[in-house]
Amino acid sequence: MRTDVMAKDYLRRAKSRLIDAKSALDRGDYPEVVRYSQECVELSLKACLRAVGVEYPKVHDVGDILKACSVRFPEWMRAHLEEISTISRDLAEKRSPSMYGIEAAGKPPSELFDRKDGENALKQAKFVHEIAEKFIVEFFEADR
Repeated sequence: MRTDVMAKDYLRRAKSRLIDAKSALDRGDYPEVVRYSQECVELSLKACLRAVGVEYPKVHDVGDILKACSVRFPEWMRAHLEEISTISRDLAEKRSPSMYGIEAAGKPPSELFDRKDGENALKQAKFVHEIAEKFIVEFFEADR
């Protein structure tokens, strides 16, 4: 499959995760907001890596890979890579607890995440997705 098709598909799916995260926030399901936001960030960043031809490892946090390949991205995007990497790492660490809780402590996801956590995760996901979307649009327009 072509790189542009894969990258655009990942970005479209990331946008769907944003919609799901907003819906979960409206329902008060804060662990789901965190989970969907993490998936949005992961898909957004993998779209960027796919666009520039980087084969990334099959892990949830690819922020460090993005930074390692920073020369492949425009200067305006490189200025955000540290923050993007931090967001990716933070949400990836919350991925499993947002789904399963902390079983050893007997804590379900609903006791671990509150509205503030959900709002913050969604804000971060929107930020990353907007940057990824801008990059993908510019990258493939320049390719024409």
